[in-house]
Order: sequence, then C-alpha cells, then structure tokens
Amino acid sequence: MTDDAQMQPLDEDWQRALAIVAHPDDLEFGGAAAIARWTAQGKDVRYVLLTSGEAGIDGMDPAEAGPLREREQRESAKIVGVSHVEFLGLPDGVLEGGVALRKLLARSIREHRPEIVITNNFRDSWDPDGAALNMADHIVTGRTVLDAVRDAANRWVFRDLEQEKWDGVKQVWAGGSPRGRHGVDITGTFELGVRSLEAHDAYLRGLGSGDFDAEEFLEGFARQTGARMGVKYATGFEVFRFDLF
Repeated sequence: MTDDAQMQPLDEDWQRALAIVAHPDDLEFGGAAAIARWTAQGKDVRYVLLTSGEAGIDGMDPAEAGPLREREQRESAKIVGVSHVEFLGLPDGVLEGGVALRKLLARSIREHRPEIVITNNFRDSWDPDGAALNMADHIVTGRTVLDAVRDAANRWVFRDLEQEKWDGVKQVWAGGSPRGRHGVDITGTFELGVRSLEAHDAYLRGLGSGDFDAEEFLEGFARQTGARMGVKYATGFEVFRFDLF
C-alpha cells in the first residue's frame, strides 16, 4: 500500500475483462475475490497465463510441476466463476520483454476483445519503501501488457496477425501495486478468494515451512485496503486509462 489515503472505487461499468498474468497463483494472491464479485454480476472474465509456473516448486521437477499447476489453476478459476483459462507456454522465471512478447499479448487482446485488462504489479516492489522486492516475470508481464494494449489498437502494428485490431480497452488494472489508488469491496466474496488460493495446494505446501495460511495472509491485506475504502475487506489496483484520448 502507498499510504492511508482513501481509495476510489473501480469503475464497474463494463462487461468483459481479460486477466493476463505471469504465473498460476498470481491472481489468487488478492485479485480472485474481486473476480468472484464480477462474475457474480454476470461479467465475462477470462484468464491468460504466460507460463505454467513449472519453476515454482523447489522440490518438484518442472516436467511434473507444470501440468500440476495448470490443473490447480483451472480448479482455482472455477471457484470464482472463470471457465476460460489459457496457458501460453512461455518459460517460467525467465520471461523476456520485447517485440515478440508484445505481439503474443496483442494477439490475445485482439482475440478476446476486453474492455478491462487485469495484470501483474510491475513496480520494483510490493511496498512503497521498496523492502518487499517484486520479481522479473511480474515486471516484464505488467509492462508489456501496457504496450500490447496500444499495439492491439493500432491496425498498422503486427499486420500479419489474423485478428482485427481492438481499441476497446478502457483501462488496465495492475493488482497489488504500491501505487494503487483504486479498490473494490470484496467483503461478500472474500471466502471465495480464500478457497481459490487454497486450490493451489501443491504450490502452497512448497512455500517455506509448508504451513502457509491462505486466509490469514489474504485477510491482513484485505482489511488494510478495506479500511481505506470504508468496508470490511477490499483489494487494490493501480489504474491506467486508455479511454481519455
């Protein structure tokens, strides 16, 4: 969180969102409860994951971990009302920004034609003091998403893609950013968010001592953000607007 300033509510006047993140579990560490709120409103939310998270479990070979984490992510998504989960198959831990990744993500945006794009926090840290450092995959993904939204809207960029240009993205929301100034009330869907994170069972058991408490972890952040919105639980996003021009 950036400070104790009051957070503004997110714009919920939209119907289709595309979440583009680096790994299985990225959405569940705070964002899944918000997604449960939106799917309950009848909104169409879809997931595109750059990797299968195959390098995320120290004690498990990537050849085994990747398919397992894909299964956990699909189950996790189902809990919050998301049925479309797509994996792009890029290598976990060594994502590279640049034109190739921009093109890949622009293709996804043109294909799914969202109004809102949700992505990773791409700031250097998770806190304003810089103590909790972010990781390269998150930074590359979030930054490239911003470029890919512009690319998807430009008919003269990536002209060999078969999908028509899409200039309907209104905003990009980066979850968990220390510069977040907007949030959404997740009081009514907090438990679904907990269950969604808990569905990443193999991954969570591989964290630290293996006794990670998903509810306790999520509650701490959700209460803090909720206090800035005047509600019990909330989750925050940094908003980038593409509907001003």
